[in-house]
Amino acid sequence: MTHVIRQAVPADFPRLREVEVLAGAAFRDVGMAWVAEDEPPSAEVLGRFAAAGRAWVCEVARAGGHDTAGVGGQGTAVVGGRGTAAAGGQGTVGAYLLAERVDGRVHVAQVSVDPAYRGMRLGAALIDHVDDGGGITLTTFADVPWNAPHYRRLGFRVVEATGGLALVVRREAALGLDPATRVCMIRP
Repeated sequence: MTHVIRQAVPADFPRLREVEVLAGAAFRDVGMAWVAEDEPPSAEVLGRFAAAGRAWVCEVARAGGHDTAGVGGQGTAVVGGRGTAAAGGQGTVGAYLLAERVDGRVHVAQVSVDPAYRGMRLGAALIDHVDDGGGITLTTFADVPWNAPHYRRLGFRVVEATGGLALVVRREAALGLDPATRVCMIRP
């Protein structure tokens, strides 16, 4: 199935919040209902990432629809298909990613996939899209199957929380995430 990666726009924000809630629901199955019940990022938070050029969506083409592509990494990129797609949507947003810079590297602040699109590698495609070759980092739950074990399969390895990553861990702890359950990871 064809999907397009493009910069997120404000019209996407309600769908991104919906994807976050849908994706978070799976945490109930691993005894982490408190994660599932957490509020999704606000439109204000999403707006800050988007305004900085650090919010992307992976849009799944509608059957019979046409996709548009620009230059990969600069705005839009077609994955698995051909055609053209305008920012603002020719399909359904199946996943999104928010990134920031930490220690000079791209850091995945959030990546979420609508369970209806799980297994299509939309999250992996988003991670590949934002990887600028300088290494990419993230923090995640150590023992949740679709967290650290999944990222290992994508080429990430666990690293110590130093420098900017240590600050990320402290920020997450202030939000209620237990650092003992989390790991920092890098894909060089």
